[in-house]
Amino acid sequence: MKHTEIASELFSKRYYCSQAVLAAFAEDLGMTKEQALKVGACFGGGMCKAEVCGACTGALMALGLKYGMCEDGDLDSKERANSYAVRFLDEFASQNGSYICRELLDCDISTHEGKAYARAKGLFATECPKMIESAVLIAEKLLNE
Repeated sequence: MKHTEIASELFSKRYYCSQAVLAAFAEDLGMTKEQALKVGACFGGGMCKAEVCGACTGALMALGLKYGMCEDGDLDSKERANSYAVRFLDEFASQNGSYICRELLDCDISTHEGKAYARAKGLFATECPKMIESAVLIAEKLLNE
């Protein structure tokens, strides 16, 4: 199954965008799906504050699993991971206009009113899947370098 299909299926089962994206790559990166779902659980909806899109944070966690610093003093890995994070966010913003949840959805889903607006407009069913697909495809490209 493709990464985009895995992420889409998980999101359709009401997992957060962050969980869906990270879990789509988890097993490729040495993490179980269950671990990825738990790690990504607090990052959906822009960290519950309509900040950085959860699909982006899930992708950034996947990039961190591959490129992140994990040995004391390995500043080359730290710099490499930062470079991938910036590249990811720049590409995502270029494709989608932003990487901030409230800007992508044009409402603040951290409020009851904003969440109601998003539901009424069907944004979780129309816009979020696009953001998830975009995040997965960009991350997939960067992970395969």
